[in-house]
Amino acid sequence: MNTQTRKAWRIRQPSVIPGFGLALGVTLFWLTLIILIPLTGLLIRSSALGAANFWALATDPRTLNALRVSFGTAFAAALVNVIFGIVLAWVLVRYSFPGKRIIDAMVDLPFALPTAVAGIALTTLYAPNGWIGQWLTPLGIKVAFTPVGITIALIFIGLPFVVRTVQPIMEEIDREVEEAAATLGATRFQTISRVLLPGLTPAVLTGFALAFARGVGEYGSVIFIAGNLPYVSEIAPLLIVIRLEEFNYPAATAIAAVMLLISFMMLLVINLIQSWSRRRYGYGA
Repeated sequence: MNTQTRKAWRIRQPSVIPGFGLALGVTLFWLTLIILIPLTGLLIRSSALGAANFWALATDPRTLNALRVSFGTAFAAALVNVIFGIVLAWVLVRYSFPGKRIIDAMVDLPFALPTAVAGIALTTLYAPNGWIGQWLTPLGIKVAFTPVGITIALIFIGLPFVVRTVQPIMEEIDREVEEAAATLGATRFQTISRVLLPGLTPAVLTGFALAFARGVGEYGSVIFIAGNLPYVSEIAPLLIVIRLEEFNYPAATAIAAVMLLISFMMLLVINLIQSWSRRRYGYGA
């Protein structure tokens, strides 16, 4: 066997960094232990229900409404976070002003703040007799104990994911690129849409996916402001807990399996769009 044949059959190229086999083994072991085994157990438990029973439990009206509230509010909150997260990251990267470091540190506050504390604080603000809610109630605007309140809570906990994902990419974009576009006659909108956003698209999609995934599974910051009213503001994670407290394990398993499948499909679509964007604009495969 000649040298070229041996190179063709070689699984991986030698690396100057040693320890690839050990690092890969530890990674796969940890991934299997923490993620794959629990998910496999969930799928096996769901398949044991049978197709008819699983479909009946998954299409229960209360279950469908809880799923709609969870995924709908998470999607809406992620979209809002993308818009304002980009604006906030742009301000932090492109401008210098008094208190900038304080604002930059406050972006990470939802990471450090216990979710239950965030939920109680938001409920205090937006309840009918709260600091903000008391001014909205006379206008006929009800925030707490509605999907609107859930969306606000998810915006609060999801904003850092977008900012911290987009901010490093913005820092790498040279200002000379914007100046060159302006010199060639591009308007500010054209500079943003044709020069800046293509490079930010993969990072924006990543931030959206992270914020969306966090919002779908969020529990602590939502249960207080949601009010947990069936068919109104009941989220799927709470319904799973309720089914477990009722010792209705098949129903809890079915809801969890449906959430897993929907989340996987949505994140797969987002990742495919992200890969296409990278290939389209030449920012890596």
